[in-house]
Amino acid sequence: MKFKATIHTSLKKSVLDPQGQTTLHALESMGFKEAKSLRIGKYFELALEADDRAKAEECIHVMCDKLLHNPVIEEYSFEIQEVS
Repeated sequence: MKFKATIHTSLKKSVLDPQGQTTLHALESMGFKEAKSLRIGKYFELALEADDRAKAEECIHVMCDKLLHNPVIEEYSFEIQEVS
């Protein structure tokens, strides 16, 4: 079966996000006073093949834990859908 996963990683809430703060200050300096908070993360689109949805989810967890995110400072979530 073929699947498509969208994976989002972001810094844990307890970790400072200097890139997010810098970007927020840039938005404020450009006149976007509505912007009050900003945290930056990563987005992945992954196509994979697996025997079933459970196996695909297991593979995604392993990929995230081994490469796509840093478990010390980041957390991740994903959505998965079957494609034809």
